Amino acid sequence: MRINVAQQLKQPIGQVRRYQISEINDRDLPIEGEVRLLRTNRSILVTARLQTTVKCICSRCLEEFECPLTLDIEEEYFPTTDTISGLSLSLPEGAEGFVIDESHVLDLSEAIRQHTLLALPMKPICKDDCAGLCPDCGHNLNYGPCNCNRETVSSPWAQLQSWHPEGEESEK
Repeated sequence: MRINVAQQLKQPIGQVRRYQISEINDRDLPIEGEVRLLRTNRSILVTARLQTTVKCICSRCLEEFECPLTLDIEEEYFPTTDTISGLSLSLPEGAEGFVIDESHVLDLSEAIRQHTLLALPMKPICKDDCAGLCPDCGHNLNYGPCNCNRETVSSPWAQLQSWHPEGEESEK
C-alpha cells in the first residue's frame, strides 16, 4: 500500500486526508479499512483501523484456519527529501518511525506487516470448543472419537500411589 504524500507535505500543519483501503496485500490476504494521514510540523502521522484475515494453524488440532484480525495502526512517517528543493533531509533527533521515500511515497506495507504479527494470537484456536488431538494416536477429535483404548492411559503420578515413606503404612 503506497500513497503519494507530496501535496500533503506542502500543506499547512493539521491537514488531514482519509483513504478507504480495500485491496489484497503481497501475501494474498485481504485488507480493508480506513487510513487517516495528518500533517504535523515534522512528519505525517498515520492512524488506521484495518481488518484482515490470516491463515493460522490451530494450536489444539493442528488444522489450518482463517483468523480475522483488526489492526489499529498509529505510526509516524518522516520525509527524507524536501518537496520544494529536492534536497535530502535528515531525520529529527530522537525520531523513531518510518520514512517517506525520495519520491514522496509513504509505504504502509511494513507497518501493516509488523502490526499483523503483533495482533496474532499466541495460541490460535480454530473454534472455542476445539477438541484437539488424541494424546495417544493423534486422531483429530473434532471429527469424532478415536479407536484407541483410553483406559490404559494412566496418570503420570500413578506409580507414586504405591510408594510409602520408610516405616509408614498406606492410608488407603
